[in-house]
Amino acid sequence: MNVRILSAAEYEFLDAVHYYNDECPGLGFEFAAEVQNTIDRIKNNPEAWAPLSARIRRCLTQRFPFGVIYELANDEILIVSIMHMNRHPESWKKRV
Repeated sequence: MNVRILSAAEYEFLDAVHYYNDECPGLGFEFAAEVQNTIDRIKNNPEAWAPLSARIRRCLTQRFPFGVIYELANDEILIVSIMHMNRHPESWKKRV
């Protein structure tokens, strides 16, 4: 299954990587690996994660307080947001 990431989600991701690396060198790269593991889990079983609406689902990262918000469309997973779960939890809605 193909994965596509909205530019806004990519910006959120890169912003978090930079933030974590500024806090502790190398931590941002650990965050990036965790997000990739989360996306891999989604790819392996895209319908397993919590539905937020009819088309949108969320898979939480295991180590960091982030969720990957995604939409299933045909044979594609569209990453709508990679967001901190304690900040503006409804912000992804304006992207779909």
